[in-house]
Amino acid sequence: MNWLESLLFEQSALQAVCVISVIIAIGLGLGKLRICGISLGVTFVFFTGILAGHLGLSIDSGMLKYAEDFGLMLFVYELGLKVGPGFFSSFRTGGLRLNMMGLALVLLGTATAIALSYLLSIPMDDMVGIISGATTNTPSLGAAQQALNQLGLPAEGAALSCAVTYPLGVVGVILAFVLVKKLIARPSDLEAHQAGDTDHTYVAEFRVTNPGLAGLSLRQVHELVDTHFVISRIWHGEAVSIPGPDEKLLADDRVLAITNEEDLPKLTLLFGQKSDYDWNGPNIDWDTVDKNLISRTIIVSKPELNGRRLGSLKLRNHYAINISRVTRSGVRLLATPNLILQLGDRLTIVGETDAVNRVEKLVGNSVSDLKDPNLAAIFIGLVLSLIVGSIPITIPGISVPIKLGLAGGPIVVGILIGRFGPQFHMVTYTTRSANLMLRGIGLSLFLACLGLESGAGFLDTIMRADGLLWIGAGFIITLLPSLFMTIVSMRWWKLDFATAAGMVSGAMANPMSLSYANDTVKGDDASVAYATTYPLSMFARVVIAQLLVICFM
Repeated sequence: MNWLESLLFEQSALQAVCVISVIIAIGLGLGKLRICGISLGVTFVFFTGILAGHLGLSIDSGMLKYAEDFGLMLFVYELGLKVGPGFFSSFRTGGLRLNMMGLALVLLGTATAIALSYLLSIPMDDMVGIISGATTNTPSLGAAQQALNQLGLPAEGAALSCAVTYPLGVVGVILAFVLVKKLIARPSDLEAHQAGDTDHTYVAEFRVTNPGLAGLSLRQVHELVDTHFVISRIWHGEAVSIPGPDEKLLADDRVLAITNEEDLPKLTLLFGQKSDYDWNGPNIDWDTVDKNLISRTIIVSKPELNGRRLGSLKLRNHYAINISRVTRSGVRLLATPNLILQLGDRLTIVGETDAVNRVEKLVGNSVSDLKDPNLAAIFIGLVLSLIVGSIPITIPGISVPIKLGLAGGPIVVGILIGRFGPQFHMVTYTTRSANLMLRGIGLSLFLACLGLESGAGFLDTIMRADGLLWIGAGFIITLLPSLFMTIVSMRWWKLDFATAAGMVSGAMANPMSLSYANDTVKGDDASVAYATTYPLSMFARVVIAQLLVICFM
């Protein structure tokens, strides 16, 4: 048995891999257990690492630091890469409102933490860890630790305070939702709604009763307004056709337009009359609208189309089809000529069967071609993340410049590459399963190493008075802002419970409370709000964690 003892306890590269792997495997297994309907998931890796550290397991400090930093970078970068394509478009209408509410929650929690730091005499190097644990935001802890190291200060206290406040950080948000559901929510708040914040297209039928449009081509009609819309079908009497830019409108024509919902009043004034028929329902069979035309969704899978403008393909001229919308990372976009195509985009095409089949061959429509992740984009992104994260940013009035570091740099670069990479013909597409696996590996590595690092002093910290004070302060930072913002968003901004809960879960970086919201109200509203709010809120917390260290230490 000496070989087993040496494998687990004699520090070496093999021992480090073995210990970290065992911690992750046990943690992920325990994370599947549900207690009172709540599962901690990958978070249990953190507590398994703490237990292993408490029992005396340790690995070489250099290897521990490398695995911890690499895991953090991989997780945050892959998250940015995933949300990048739809990140900027999420700021339209409801997305902007959700992000502003998420930032308000972040600032409210920060203000609460600063007040408690003064009232309870908790040093800021401990308080930044408490905030990270209370908001279950481990990247902000990484940023705070980097800032402390930059100032030559010890960072162990931040890791310990994060560890002891993390469990109630998970529970506190869920408790806030339970209280709101029981005391505040109305029956209508708990009903599932169509997710509208990420669906930026709306299908509407108009009748041409405006005499000024009679005889004008669609190209001329588009020049009359600054509103983007796509006409997918025109009915001249009973005959339906796919219009080109030179198609002329006649009095009493019916047109099917794809636009943004907020632009409906402008188009109603333009055409004259809007039909009451709902073309946005999930049960509409588009192929029965006209037997000669079909509607099909195809996937862009040919690498040579990555970064090309949609208008440059001249699909309407060559194949007499219309592309009504493009779906990217769950976000529906208008198919404008200037839209930059990306691998994985889903094009909704209307046309005759033969024409649609030819366009399908042109763009690929092969899911199997998209299964292999482009590893080059990942490692190029990690290098750029290190460069961006190391750039000192000078803020007036602060003597020490801040850096985005290993937490902020990767998410900024990931979002930018995910959004703009295809314009430089960089293939950034990865399948959802590949992205989830890379994020899972990164987060598991970070949590296992973080727990192992802080496990030796964990129990002693809880038993002393400071530990209990940290736990109480963390619970206040979790519960009060979450409860307040959930109630305010539902009563002031009239959000339903699922959307409000998703927004708060995203701003608090709490996937466990998101699971509770999804179990409470069926549908995608909570998940959409979470994905919309999470990136900006997490980036804000990473920067704020460094500012707290620099300004108050």
